[in-house]
Amino acid sequence: MSQRLLHVNGRDCAVQATAGTSLLTVLRNDLGLNGPKYGCGLGQCGACTVLVDGVAARSCAMPVEGVGGREVTTLEGLGRRDALHPVQQAFVSTQAAQCGYCLNGMVMSTVALLRRTPRPTEAQARAALSHNLCRCGTHLEILAAVQAAAQAMAERG
Repeated sequence: MSQRLLHVNGRDCAVQATAGTSLLTVLRNDLGLNGPKYGCGLGQCGACTVLVDGVAARSCAMPVEGVGGREVTTLEGLGRRDALHPVQQAFVSTQAAQCGYCLNGMVMSTVALLRRTPRPTEAQARAALSHNLCRCGTHLEILAAVQAAAQAMAERG
């Protein structure tokens, strides 16, 4: 076990972890960040998605040693309860969540999408979110949330 230095949600963190420990395990168990969820453990469902240097990444399949010196952002790092990130607010406003299984991955993937494509078409949004599994079938509301977030972010400049 060795000390790992991470930069998570704008702050430096030192954690003890063995080589190969997943970033998800460290985020949830050591740092108490419960936005990213454990889903499949294989990086296929998207529930564990975080941003690494602004790019959506599957934290369950990423060893913690792979993020040293990089900026990791979790759902908790996007906004606050009294000031939600526009993507979080759009998901609330459009009622895009039901069970919550996919919510973290959908929100984080949407943030990454809107950073690289501020006004995505429906096809671009579908493609960007296609690797996030949704059990409830709120796909139409999720797509509406993407468009609402894009509009809100464009208006705020």
